[in-house]
Amino acid sequence: MPFVLMLETSSKNCSVALADERDIIAHRSSSSEHFVHAEQLHCMLDEIKIECSMQWPLISAIAVSRGPGSYTGLRIGVSAAKGLCFALNIPLIAIDTTQILADYAVSLHTDAGVVLPLIDARRMEVYSAQFDGKAKRQSSDSAVIIDKSTFAQFDADQLVLVGDGVEKCSTLIDARVRACSIMPDATMMYQRAIRLFQEMKFENLAYFEPFYLKEYIPGSSGKSVL
Repeated sequence: MPFVLMLETSSKNCSVALADERDIIAHRSSSSEHFVHAEQLHCMLDEIKIECSMQWPLISAIAVSRGPGSYTGLRIGVSAAKGLCFALNIPLIAIDTTQILADYAVSLHTDAGVVLPLIDARRMEVYSAQFDGKAKRQSSDSAVIIDKSTFAQFDADQLVLVGDGVEKCSTLIDARVRACSIMPDATMMYQRAIRLFQEMKFENLAYFEPFYLKEYIPGSSGKSVL
């Protein structure tokens, strides 16, 4: 039976899950206002390995969130995933972060008409895309500035918002809109990761890179280099 290791690091939540074709076997996550991915990710992997008495050569594939999301989080997660894939000579599966959130939203709201994942970016900006009630993509990912007109085109009774960008939109959302403020997690990748593995839809390991959507703009540390 194949085992798929899933890494989700696109937000302040760093998470890892191990699954087979029947269920999720083990899960670890850690969330902080300060990114803990570099410190926690490999510790989580070791914990899962010990908990499941799992030897890494038994892993059949690695699934990772592609982005968009945090530059730091995505870089760390994808680097870890590619390193394991190279070392173990196993395939890499990548899933868009907006797709991960859309899949989660429709699992909660089976009668949804439109699903909009909202990934927190700077100020009133989010990364978003439109999906239908079956989590089928209807638009590409884009950066959106949230204002009063953002959700006006959608039927409030049919609309579902999901992601860590929901909170900043709270004062602009019709009371009828169903909204779930949540960060993506590795457990949300389970069904799609298993399906992509069965369909053998793998990435080109040598050339795969995270999807940042926007270029990274480093901030000033405020520290003197002298």
